[in-house]
Amino acid sequence: MHPTITISLFATATAAVVALGLTAAPNLTPPGRDASTMTTSESDRRISASGHDVTPLSREKVEELASKLTPEQYRITQKSGTEPAFCGTLLDNKKEGMYVCVVCGLPLFKSEHKFTSGTGWPSFFSPFDPEHVTETTDRSLGMVRVEIECARCDAHLGHVFPDGPPPSGLRYCLNSEALAFVEKGEEVPVESRPLAVETGYFAGGCFWGVEHGFQQIPGVISVESGYQQGRIDNPTYKQICNGDTGHAESVKVVFDPKKVSYEKLVRFFLYLHDPTQLNRQGPDFGTQYRSGIYTVGADQQAVASKVKAELATAARFGGRKIVTEVEPAQRFWPAEDYHQDYIMKTGRSCHVDLPAAFQAADIQPLAKSTKTK
Repeated sequence: MHPTITISLFATATAAVVALGLTAAPNLTPPGRDASTMTTSESDRRISASGHDVTPLSREKVEELASKLTPEQYRITQKSGTEPAFCGTLLDNKKEGMYVCVVCGLPLFKSEHKFTSGTGWPSFFSPFDPEHVTETTDRSLGMVRVEIECARCDAHLGHVFPDGPPPSGLRYCLNSEALAFVEKGEEVPVESRPLAVETGYFAGGCFWGVEHGFQQIPGVISVESGYQQGRIDNPTYKQICNGDTGHAESVKVVFDPKKVSYEKLVRFFLYLHDPTQLNRQGPDFGTQYRSGIYTVGADQQAVASKVKAELATAARFGGRKIVTEVEPAQRFWPAEDYHQDYIMKTGRSCHVDLPAAFQAADIQPLAKSTKTK
């Protein structure tokens, strides 16, 4: 028994804050998510790098899902609550598996990224996929923290702090009640599974027009402009324009193979631009404007090579050699934000031949394109 109890209410609150790790994090202060500033691309279907649908759910859908939660799960995920330290059911969980959002089922963290932080809450040094967790500035309790939420349903998960272990140096501090655990070997719920999608990469001159063309194809889920097949990491547009990095302006196309085949996409692409022009398209000159199909796996390599060979004698090209390079895809680096959805945003025209491409691939374009990255 302590001889005296003289800790003030303020001191008690301060101690709790320190125990939680709720100190100001000046290097982790992202802007808050504001629906009024959401871009067109954020309002369309979004697929993460791991193949999961992370399209934000409607408020009505979230309310429907949240109605099935326990009172404590609802308080934490929908009212930004915090469970008491050292009381969470997943704090000492040592099993292999993944931790998913208790509301919508999106995978959030993996067991191999879990560590004992001593704070009293489940802690991880990395998310399942960076696109599955969003960060917002939290100014409650008189300090600046970084709140983490589910990217799909906006459920409150916890906070992230810059005091974690290598390699990230981050500590994602979670509420157990915000998570559900799927043990390795168990059947993964439908809502936690990746989509059965494929990805293709195409370079055909300025990526603005190529991106715009693919965005109008039914079955294409997302299109993103970027840089590929170069010699340096994370290149900028300025570096690309110098022509000495080896990159091509390309687009990343995520598609549903049940709705549109890769072969149709290849055929569409080869008619969309002029594949007989070497290191240029229209008025644009340089190796960054070369024609290329960058394949993922042996099947895509075989399909792209077959279609290219078939079109070698097509009347459209008048006997000119198709110089499109067909080779395995190297890492894709997304271009700067202002390049994304450029034609959709500006209404400008580009070098592509949309009517010929749709006809050659026997594709009916969307009535109004909303496909974005």
